[in-house]
Amino acid sequence: MKRISVLMAAAFVDMMGGAMIFPLLPFYALHLKAAPWMIGWMIASFWIAQLASSPLWGRVSDRYGRRPALLVGLTASALGFLVFAFAVTPWMLVLSRLVQGAGGGTTGVAQAYVGDAIEPKDRAKALGWLSAATNAGVMIGPAIGSLATNLGMAAPGLIAATLCLGNVWYAWRWLPESAPHRRPSHQAAAPSAPRRPVIEVVWEVFKAPKADVPRLVWIYAVGMLGFMSMTGVLALYLDRAFGVTEKTIGLFFVYTGGLSLIMRALILGKMVDRFGETGVMRMGAIMLALGLAGIPLAPNVLGLAAVIALIPIGTALLFPATSALVT
Repeated sequence: MKRISVLMAAAFVDMMGGAMIFPLLPFYALHLKAAPWMIGWMIASFWIAQLASSPLWGRVSDRYGRRPALLVGLTASALGFLVFAFAVTPWMLVLSRLVQGAGGGTTGVAQAYVGDAIEPKDRAKALGWLSAATNAGVMIGPAIGSLATNLGMAAPGLIAATLCLGNVWYAWRWLPESAPHRRPSHQAAAPSAPRRPVIEVVWEVFKAPKADVPRLVWIYAVGMLGFMSMTGVLALYLDRAFGVTEKTIGLFFVYTGGLSLIMRALILGKMVDRFGETGVMRMGAIMLALGLAGIPLAPNVLGLAAVIALIPIGTALLFPATSALVT
């Protein structure tokens, strides 16, 4: 488990750096006189780059190893944070998000590392610990980012870049390649089943939306669309409705991240055992919908805290349960 502990630490720091930056992005965009429509694209650019880079990282890690792919991805993230720190135009913020997203495509590589390095009987537990480490980073990062703004506008990006570069050194020094553990050199590689083209799988989701797996994909996609749409404008709404600034926005993300971590680590498994994956998925969808609908109706900060709690609880139930049903 030593190598998984190292991987968890690397994943924790990587996600913490990204979480330091994300809540501040709308405020920085407004400071640089960005048009409102650009803020949505700034946020979306990260996920677009991550979506585009994930298959590439998968192929690179298969060919050259998990460790080199992780090191290059972490270095790309550090570069993105540096661009964010010294951004003087809105388009530099977009560039920083694109670079961060491209580096963030290594999430799947980290999961593949677990698959290589851990025996099948312990794999689910190791993936759970890896998920807990990333969630902890997401929870702590926003608070550090908000505090760092007291040191200047560039401070959050510089701190995130420093942490990420330290992460590169840490992983380079202590994280071994997983391939030798996965398959000794004297053994021949087992033939793998041919992969279906991505476009074929996507077309199947649109062609037969009522089939079992496509229906679950649509449930996941619609839920994620609603969640991410809210996340992209939440900081601006809190600023206008309740006077939240870049110095205090981190507290809201710590609050929601903490609820999500508690749900996933302590409660989700028990609820699945009692209600089943389908029941948990339905409860999560309802809670997410109620939370999203209740945000504009909250009369004060306490009311907002009560309503917004439904969102991390809902996502912690909806997305893992839906993913489990797909598999």
